[in-house]
Amino acid sequence: MAIELNIGDKAPAFSLKEATGKTVKLADFKGKKVVLYFYPKDNTPGCTKEACGFRDDFSELKNRGVEVLGVSPDGQASHQKFIEKYSLPFTLLSDPDHTVLEKYGAWGEKNMYGKKVQGVLRSTFIIDEQGRIAHIFRKVKTDTHSADVLKVIDGL
Repeated sequence: MAIELNIGDKAPAFSLKEATGKTVKLADFKGKKVVLYFYPKDNTPGCTKEACGFRDDFSELKNRGVEVLGVSPDGQASHQKFIEKYSLPFTLLSDPDHTVLEKYGAWGEKNMYGKKVQGVLRSTFIIDEQGRIAHIFRKVKTDTHSADVLKVIDGL
C-alpha cells in the first residue's frame, strides 16, 4: 500500500548516510527550507540532467535559504563518484533498503519498457522551516525541474 502525503502534512523524519558516511537527519535542517528530491540512479541521463540543474541553480537556492537533498537507492561510493564527476554542491543520501523512499511514497510500481517493475517514482518535496510539506512534485521534468522548484519557492 502506497503512502500518500499531502501539502501541510508533517514531513516524515529520516536518518540516512551521505556519500562520505556521515549520518544526515531531516531534523538537522529545522528552521530551513529543504528540497528533498528522489531519483532512480546516479549517472543515468535523466538523473544527471536533474542533478546538474540543481547544481546550476544552487546559488539561487542558497540565496533563498534552501537546502537540497537528493535521495536514491545507490550506495555511498556511487554517490561520491556522481558528486565528483559533476561537481554537485549538495548532499546525496543513500537509501538502499527504500525505507525513506517508501515513507514519502516515492517507491512503487512503474512501467519500464512495457514491463511493470518496482522502483523509484521520481518526485520532489519542498519542506518548510517548520518541517511541513509545502509542495509536492509527483511528475518531474528533469531538464526544467530546478527552475520549476525555484518558481514554487518564490511563490511560497
